Amino acid sequence: MDSWVIAMMLGVSIFLGGVALIAFLWGIKSGQFDDEEKFLNQALFDNEDGLNDAVEQERKKEALKKEYRPE
Repeated sequence: MDSWVIAMMLGVSIFLGGVALIAFLWGIKSGQFDDEEKFLNQALFDNEDGLNDAVEQERKKEALKKEYRPE
């Protein structure tokens, strides 16, 4: 491959990466990723089984942390 092809591919990839970064930063600034009702809706639609599973997973995680103590 010629060096100009590599330079062109590098330039295009840097340009597209910059466009993606600008779009991502714009999305954050404009609040596209904010979901203020997410936690409220999760609390409304959680059932008892789901909550019990979450508690059980936390207990298992804590037990594994207690078992693994590097010294």
